[in-house]
Amino acid sequence: MEQLRRQMRNRKFKLKALLPDTHPEAERVLIRYLRKAPAWQKCQQVSEMIKTLRQLSLAGLRIRYPKESDKELHRRLAALWLSREFVIKVYGWDPEKEGY
Repeated sequence: MEQLRRQMRNRKFKLKALLPDTHPEAERVLIRYLRKAPAWQKCQQVSEMIKTLRQLSLAGLRIRYPKESDKELHRRLAALWLSREFVIKVYGWDPEKEGY
């Protein structure tokens, strides 16, 4: 197993740029930073991204359905994130009929 790890470490992989609008050296610095970051910090960053995604999704729903109540908007938000079957079971609401 250790031999396999050494082989993988020594192997040079050619990866496409993850951030095509970023200078390659800046991308290398970012990747190095992310690799060295402790697990708790990575989890915190993911949690913040999920929170931001939820806020942006809710903002989009508010634009599409400006007259809906908060309860209805949160139901629509759940329909975006959860399976149709689960939403029907939990909320008694079919997103395909009501819209997302």
